[in-house]
Amino acid sequence: MQKKIMAAAVAGALALPVTALAQTSTVNIYGNITYEYGIADQGDGRSSVDYADSPGGSAIGFRGEEKLGGNLSAWFQCESSADVRAMDQTGWCTRNSAVGFKGGFGNVFFGRWDTPMKRALNVGTVGANETGILGMSFLPFGGSGGADATASADGPQRQRWKRREAGLSYYETPNFGGFMVMGAFSSGNWNADTAATSATQNSEPRVLSIAGTYTAGPFGIGLAYERHNEFGAHQGASPPGFQADDLDDKAWGISAAYTFGGKIKVGGTYLDSKFETGIGRELKKKTWTVGVEWNIAGPHTLEAQYANAGDSKGDSLVGIGGNGGSTAPRGCSAGGVNAAASACNIPGNEFSRGSTGGDAISIAYQYAFSKRTRVKIGYVRVDNDSNGASYRVGNTAALLSTGETVDGWAVHVGHRF
Repeated sequence: MQKKIMAAAVAGALALPVTALAQTSTVNIYGNITYEYGIADQGDGRSSVDYADSPGGSAIGFRGEEKLGGNLSAWFQCESSADVRAMDQTGWCTRNSAVGFKGGFGNVFFGRWDTPMKRALNVGTVGANETGILGMSFLPFGGSGGADATASADGPQRQRWKRREAGLSYYETPNFGGFMVMGAFSSGNWNADTAATSATQNSEPRVLSIAGTYTAGPFGIGLAYERHNEFGAHQGASPPGFQADDLDDKAWGISAAYTFGGKIKVGGTYLDSKFETGIGRELKKKTWTVGVEWNIAGPHTLEAQYANAGDSKGDSLVGIGGNGGSTAPRGCSAGGVNAAASACNIPGNEFSRGSTGGDAISIAYQYAFSKRTRVKIGYVRVDNDSNGASYRVGNTAALLSTGETVDGWAVHVGHRF
């Protein structure tokens, strides 16, 4: 009998640390798995493409927090892309991932994260997906997602103003009744010795971003400013390493949203951006969106968004590449982020001129099986102006002929856990 009691006591003592650890552990697993299948028009002379994607924040993440006392906590998050197509296996911590400290002073953290500009614009981005065939971020914001001024994983993505930027040092104030201010800057990881002989990059490209948001009840508003330092190519680099111009980009944006009766959410954004494209030359762009999400009844929701990009202004001889800027139309063979074909890079062929904008519209129906599982079917159409714009549907063909109209439709499945 005594042996049995002794054995039970030892077993209980050995199990105690495991039980205590389980009770105090703060590590949580969460995720969002998406899959989209659709067909998109790729422009004149190109066949339509049926495309499978996993857009819309498809990810699996781990987050945890440790109480350090005195209202101070240490926390971490590692969020990785979850491509259920098994076509883009990009590794760990590829999405919002950081380590930091938070308390009464606010929140200080370091890692890859959505910039303050992106978070402020998200307040009023209503009625459409960000990426994929049904994504609408390409035209008004130059895209949404991974970007890297340090010139490693995702590349600089110069045209992009909704950035999930790498190497950020970040600060958020406490939330004062719905109001919060945030700021961040990226590291200058680029190798200066290498950059001194590079034809395409300056020595220390860097992102600086600041924003304020207010969200309370049915109303939300965001205001932001962001600057991209030394994002352009070398200009007049002689001797090697000499920078005649650092080619900075900057933008400010505002967004707002309001929900009427808990059923109809209306939102809009406005972005005013400027790109330095050469010594004394610049390209200016203004874009805006308006959208609505209408919960008709129960699980049934209709969504719609309209986006507009105005004409490019200024005197730039160079287009800003990527889906979301004025880039060379087909026939000007170069394209790319910082370059234009020499045949286009002459006075009179300025990219900053009339009819260099475009617009896009999307409409979708969503059915929610539960709070975690939903299915959406939608349609998107992009109309380009006649003088050099080349906005396209999702991640389809890079360059379109002048003035083309393209469209696409898709089914989108999402499950959160």
